Amino acid sequence: MMRCAFLVSALVALLSAPAGAETRIHLAPTENLERVDVGLLAQAKETIDFAGFIVTDRPVIDALIAAKARGVAVRLLLDHTQRHDLARLLPVLEGAREKPRGPIMHLKAYIIDGRILRTGSANFTASGLKQQNNDLIVTDEAGVVKAFEAEFDRVWEGSESVGDTRGEK
Repeated sequence: MMRCAFLVSALVALLSAPAGAETRIHLAPTENLERVDVGLLAQAKETIDFAGFIVTDRPVIDALIAAKARGVAVRLLLDHTQRHDLARLLPVLEGAREKPRGPIMHLKAYIIDGRILRTGSANFTASGLKQQNNDLIVTDEAGVVKAFEAEFDRVWEGSESVGDTRGEK
């Protein structure tokens, strides 16, 4: 129900977007979505709020690590049912949480500096970004970004530190 409400509010916001707002769609496998993600993450100057159902793509993980090394605050939200590349994600796991209960956290999205939203069907895996038919949508429409940010914060608050959901401390 919450996801449906987010989608409706996002659609309404997109339809009423101000003239300066821009929304782009990228499609795999015609386009390499991994390159789009790496380029977007490289633009971050202050914050990345990243929600990944499954995160194993090395260049995307490296872009998150590089952002953190630049001083960008990275919040990483993962679904506990998936096998993420936690060893490679180690440098950014301090700011990571897993959603342990209820419906799976199936998002494949992030917000850069509170102003750019990346969302779509592509998981953060090599096959999801380069080989499967997936979409990746990028928008700077403020209402859509704000709606997603509110949902991210809601799920973040109900999540636990990575390891807590697996019985590790």
